[in-house]
Formats: sequence, structure tokens, C-alpha cells
Amino acid sequence: FVGQVVAKVGGSSRKINVNDLNALRLQDSQVHGKNLFLAFVAASSTLGPSVEETELQKQAATGSSSLVQGKQEQVCAPLTPPQEEELQELQNSRPGAPSATGGPGSWLRFHFGLFGSIRANEFSRASRANKRGDWKDPIPRLVLYFESGGFLVFYNCRMHWCSSPLADPTSDILSAEFHRGRALDALRTSHPICYTLLDQRYFSGLGNIIKNEVLYLVKIHPLTQGSLLAQSDLEHLLDCAIQFTSNWLQSKLQGKGLHLQIYQKEQCPLGHVVMKGALGPPGGWKRLTWWCPQCQPAVLSGDGDLTLGTE
Repeated sequence: FVGQVVAKVGGSSRKINVNDLNALRLQDSQVHGKNLFLAFVAASSTLGPSVEETELQKQAATGSSSLVQGKQEQVCAPLTPPQEEELQELQNSRPGAPSATGGPGSWLRFHFGLFGSIRANEFSRASRANKRGDWKDPIPRLVLYFESGGFLVFYNCRMHWCSSPLADPTSDILSAEFHRGRALDALRTSHPICYTLLDQRYFSGLGNIIKNEVLYLVKIHPLTQGSLLAQSDLEHLLDCAIQFTSNWLQSKLQGKGLHLQIYQKEQCPLGHVVMKGALGPPGGWKRLTWWCPQCQPAVLSGDGDLTLGTE
């Protein structure tokens, strides 16, 4: 996607189409974990605004809730309070945004968190009807239209300007710079192993599905304290996490899906009943976790319990 950008934030009257992203060019992009960074520079074209840009500017003035791109109309509902707060954060960060007069490019960071996503040249649709029987499209957080005719749609993500991509390749298990020793040190603490695997400081980009599948493959109970495992077990766990994540990426690039063995299953491949629970550190996110009590037996502490870590 190279070319002039026309943008709209999902909402009826709050847009960042002229002062922030309109008439800019996408120069570069980088992906780090669950973060996408897009670099923008001022467009060098001296031509007047396009039809789409003019339409956006009119809508910005009138508060219209529709965005016309050719013959397609995308309707966006008013922003919810959390969305308004996030948009205000983005607008408050505009001193770092690229100016319309040129100058160094700035980076717009998208953090996708638990549920964020991005789609190219299509809008997402609900996978099934809701309880009322109708089909409700998710509301985009941002739509970027390009003069080449393509567009990007962002859902459920946080956005803010930054001077450069903030990334630590040593925490990315698919990076050549991945710090294996630091990851093993994190795994051998007294925290439950399922908490540590989702710690983005050591396993950037590793998500809940991978956590569930990897723990089943290595036959480790999710609440097992890392300090109770042998070094060889931790090494095997890390190797499996790296291999599974690599396979996951390759399957996605090929438009395929991996066969999951435990995630959202009622039975494991051996026919055992699967347990499910919301597990997470005190005061932190609780993530749904699936495990097989027979294939993944509990490793008990000295007190004979699955004691949660206190570090």
C-alpha cells in the first residue's frame, strides 16, 4: 500500500482526516509482537484534493456518519466512551504527527491487544447471527484509504503517535536476537508456567492459543510453578513454543490453519475429558485455559498443593 492516505476514525463526528493523516504517504511499516508501526511522511503531490478527500472534509464539517468510497458506503456508529478517550489520546499526541508541510516522518503505533485485528481491502463481518437473529458488523477503529484503490481496516486496537518503533527483538521468540537465557530465567520462577508464557516482556507475540497448545504438547499442567520443573523440561517447553509459533506463522502465510489439539476442545486427542478455567495472576488478566488432567498431571509443591507464586 503505497500512496496518498485518506483516513477516518470510526465515529460520526470525530475524524483525523485532514490534520493528522489526510494527504500523507505511507513510507514504511514494522511489526513487533502485537504492535504494528506505520511511518508516514507528507505527500509531495501538489495536486488538489481527490473526490474522496473532499467528501471526507465535507463530512468532517457536517458530522455525517457515512464514508463514501466509490459506490461503497461504510456506516460507523458514534464512538463509545472508551473509544473517545482513546481518540483524544491520539489527538493529544499530534505534536509528533507528520505535518502537512513535510519534515521527518512519524510513526503511528497500533497495539492489537487481545482482540485487535486488521483487514486488507475488505470489512469484517460477524461470523454468525447474534441472539436477535441479525448480523452486526464490528465497527472499525480506523480506515485508511490509498490512492491506489486499496484500503486497510483496523478493529479493536489502540493507536498513538511515536517518534520511532519501540521494540525489543530479544523478547521475540522468532527473532534471531531472541534472548533464550532470559526467557528460561523467567520460566523457572515460582509463577505458574501459564502466566509466564503470556508475559510479553519475555515472549512477545505469544498468545493464548499457543500457550494452551504448547503446554499440552509438552504435557505440563498450566498451573505448575516453573521452579518445580527440571531444566530439561524448561528447555523442551521453550523449544516447543518456538517451533509451534514458527509453524503457526508459516500456516498463516499460506492461508492455512493448524490442527489444534486442546484449545476449545471437550476431549483431548486420547479421548480424555478436558478441563477449562480462567487463569491469570492476581490483579491481572484472566485467560481461558484448557488442559487435560490425565495428559498434563499436576506437579505439586512441597505442601502438596498447586500453590500460586508470590513473586
